[in-house]
Amino acid sequence: MPQYIWQSPDWPNVHWQSDRLLNPLGLARLAQGKLLSQVAALGFDLGQKAQAEILTEEAVKTAAIEGESLDRGSVRSSVARRLGLPTAGLPTAPRHIEGLVEVLFDATLNYQSPLTDERLKGWQAALFPSGYSGMHRIRVGDWRGEGEPMQVVSGPIGRETIHFEAPPGEQVGAEITSFLSWWDASPGTMDGLLRAGVAHFRFVTVHPFEDGNGRLARALTDMALAQDEKLAARFYSLSSQIMAEREAYYAVLEQTQKGSGDITPWLEWFLGCFERAVERSDELLAVVLLKARFWQRHAEASLTERQRKVLNRLLDAGPGGFEGGMTTRKYASLADVSKATAQRELADLVDQGLLRPNPGGGRSVSYEVALDER
Repeated sequence: MPQYIWQSPDWPNVHWQSDRLLNPLGLARLAQGKLLSQVAALGFDLGQKAQAEILTEEAVKTAAIEGESLDRGSVRSSVARRLGLPTAGLPTAPRHIEGLVEVLFDATLNYQSPLTDERLKGWQAALFPSGYSGMHRIRVGDWRGEGEPMQVVSGPIGRETIHFEAPPGEQVGAEITSFLSWWDASPGTMDGLLRAGVAHFRFVTVHPFEDGNGRLARALTDMALAQDEKLAARFYSLSSQIMAEREAYYAVLEQTQKGSGDITPWLEWFLGCFERAVERSDELLAVVLLKARFWQRHAEASLTERQRKVLNRLLDAGPGGFEGGMTTRKYASLADVSKATAQRELADLVDQGLLRPNPGGGRSVSYEVALDER
């Protein structure tokens, strides 16, 4: 009996039990429809800001799934610049962040463009502009070569657990040719959400590159979802939900990749994860609406760029704001000013009604954004 699904005589043909998918597919479609109706009411300007928030979350979390921590401010800067939104006070994004954001934009904004092996290779090269993954030089812009097997392992050296082994390097070219043929032929032959799930599974199973396969599989999934919705903008973050359920994600992938060709367990999980991602988008869109209402109410406020930067950082943190509130020390650090200047500018924000002191006061006074009028 084959150990892995790609060793099955029927591979790359996969199948599933449609009756088990009827309910999760219906719930996913219902959640999707509600969200798209809500987004349609946002208006263009708010829609762009919502898209920026979602794309920032998507970039940060798709990297986090692979254990890489990205600076959210740098990601937001790269996303805002591409959307033509203000970037004042945001740091310049390093090349690897620019590369990841570029891949996500290309996958969704240009979802109608043909998917080719050169496009995939360009995406992978954009993720690793230095030619290194961590401290290790890797092959970029090309399929992995022959030699050592590509394995997904965990555990200490000498006692590793092998969770999955991908097809040999010499098969990758043929595997991708098959995948791209299926990608071109599959629209209209199956439900679009199922197609997105199958695309993710097939690509991550082939594991065509030395590194970046998970991020590219999720970018391809976003592209398939954009094709299904016929909408270039994303208003939910699937990667954010996968990150929240990372253990279950890897477990169901391993289970299904060791099967004989029935990928029902993976598709059940994928549809449920999609539904939860869409429902959770309310939390991300709430930040956009919160900021919009706040700045609409304070449109006439006289503020410095430093004050706007700090207020936006507080608003980006959501209704709870920073842990412990905004203090003179935190303001001085964020705005890069002296403690005396920080105290003056904080007092001005309080006088204008944009901040208010948290209860307690004393020597350790802190402030919160005045989200409502009292």
